[in-house]
Amino acid sequence: MAFDKNKIDYTLYVVTDRSLMSTPDLEACVQQALEGGCTLVQLREKELSSRDFYLLGERIKRICNFHNIPLIINDRVDIALALDADGVHVGQQDLSTGFVRTLLGNDKLIGVSVTNVQEALQAEIEGADYLGVGAMYAT
Repeated sequence: MAFDKNKIDYTLYVVTDRSLMSTPDLEACVQQALEGGCTLVQLREKELSSRDFYLLGERIKRICNFHNIPLIINDRVDIALALDADGVHVGQQDLSTGFVRTLLGNDKLIGVSVTNVQEALQAEIEGADYLGVGAMYAT
């Protein structure tokens, strides 16, 4: 499902992590989040094999498509491409934002996790659509 990336609603951006869930049924949790007003889903499951991540991504994508909500894949550009996901979210240790933009093209969303102003500026220069921001200054 194609989305105009300039019209994405970031109001309630859900990031999955089954290791923090009290139930093993991620699909049901995503369904509930979407019914509750979630506007964007990031599939972030660090402990899965590539195959299991892809298969889970297929199931989550069907749910997101049914609700007309974009699906972002965490870290795994290969899985995002294979699923034709709406975008990918990468960290500082992943592929560079510029390279990811080359792989995905201009129509897909790219989010980047940053921890300081320099990383934020570099991500913007390289084509990030949005930033995931933690603490920016030491406290």
